[in-house]
Amino acid sequence: MEKAILSRINLQRQDTHIAQEYFDTISDLIDTQEVQALKKCSQHMATSRFQHSLNVSYYSFLICRKFGLDAYSAARAGLLHDLYYYDWKTDDKRPLEGNHAMIHPIIALENAKNITSTNPTIDDAILHHMWPLKTSHPSTNVGWIIQAVDKFCAITEMGHQSLFRVSRSTNLLSYCILFTFLLTM
Repeated sequence: MEKAILSRINLQRQDTHIAQEYFDTISDLIDTQEVQALKKCSQHMATSRFQHSLNVSYYSFLICRKFGLDAYSAARAGLLHDLYYYDWKTDDKRPLEGNHAMIHPIIALENAKNITSTNPTIDDAILHHMWPLKTSHPSTNVGWIIQAVDKFCAITEMGHQSLFRVSRSTNLLSYCILFTFLLTM
């Protein structure tokens, strides 16, 4: 764990108040073998599932903190929302039958409950983070934030890598996406 995408704050050093506060929220989860195993799983292009989950966790934490919402549940749900280990691009080793968008939130929540206690806010955020691909939408503010940040991070991760591959230039596209996202809040 070092930084979330687009962030300048090194979360591993915890040398800022915000990094320390965030780390304190997820410290019991981040070094578990279940979460660390996500480093071996590909998510979006060259982004690991661990990095993607860290990105969602950190930005959801910041947004919820800013608006006085449940930042604790947001950070934990963000880190655990994709806690599954099969390759979603193939049908290899899926523990449940069905469309990936529909089944992986169920699997992630079950895996999360195996390593920590959750609460209804965390459960809602994990189970509904694939809305609108999944028919049911979140019922909590944190759930809505997690599903939006999840999409933002996926687009940013892929856009950042595509832009770098094409032009080897700065991450201008990612900043444009972030700016657009923040304007819609």
